[in-house]
Amino acid sequence: MRFIKEIRDGEQIQGIYLCKQKTSAVTKNGKPYENVILQDKTGSIDCKIWDVKSAGIEDFDALDYIDIVADASIFNGAMQLSIKRARVAGEGEFDPADYLPVSSKDINEMYNELLKYINSVSNRYLKRLLEFFFVHDEKLVKAFKSTSAAKSVHHGFVGGLLEHTLSVTGTCDYIASKYPIIKRDLLITAAICHDIGKTKELSAFPVNDYTDEGNLLGHIVMGYEMIGKACESIDGFPKSLENELKHCILAHHGKLEFGSPKKPALIEAVALNYADDLDAKMETFKEALESVNDYEWLGFNKMLDTNIRMTRSEE
Repeated sequence: MRFIKEIRDGEQIQGIYLCKQKTSAVTKNGKPYENVILQDKTGSIDCKIWDVKSAGIEDFDALDYIDIVADASIFNGAMQLSIKRARVAGEGEFDPADYLPVSSKDINEMYNELLKYINSVSNRYLKRLLEFFFVHDEKLVKAFKSTSAAKSVHHGFVGGLLEHTLSVTGTCDYIASKYPIIKRDLLITAAICHDIGKTKELSAFPVNDYTDEGNLLGHIVMGYEMIGKACESIDGFPKSLENELKHCILAHHGKLEFGSPKKPALIEAVALNYADDLDAKMETFKEALESVNDYEWLGFNKMLDTNIRMTRSEE
């Protein structure tokens, strides 16, 4: 099969992919079409079925494995497929392991690195809180290793939450070393816990969609609640420290319009916001560039808020 990350502009694609999502829509001229998101272990891709009444388009649903023939093209900076033929693939025609996007990094090695950061925290209350989640809560540990960091924007793969969290924590550790005024233990704890609510916000693969709780509350509020319950279980946890940690969680998106209930009011919250935003943008850029092999402009990227292209190497 041709993996999604290998698809190039102008190619005709034939292969079996997992249908992650399928919805009906209507063009401005009133013509019906279908939006389809296909997935394999290298990522997902937006697809359109413009001729829904074509004899070559057989009926299929979300979570079906479908065999398609499609044309690939760049649209608004992202690869897109126009599906010409589609049928439901039968058992034995595909290996399900090929259809779950997984981090390119070793998940257990990343988790061991995260545990090293936890062991480096000297404040006994913050260390006990981190161990409460990442050592003693086996259900959370399993979810943290397998959950994505987003439905589609960045790190949308198995192990994505762990990879993103580890990267943000490493950046925060560097920032703390450059600015001694920062309370490192607080910043490292906030970095490790900043997206902990995503273990409840997003469902498991292959669905990887927002849960009912996630749609109603969001990962920031759920993370805030999880931190509060953990602090309550730790005898003598200082209320001021709890509030500072909670503030970092609430403010890590930086602005109210970006979903943060509070704007950063602590230096640690500012550092976390920039570290989180940097990693999300770098991963978004990286994933966009993986779909091209030339220096063409990719069009407007909504998250990056600009038209992007690959850097030309100097000879």
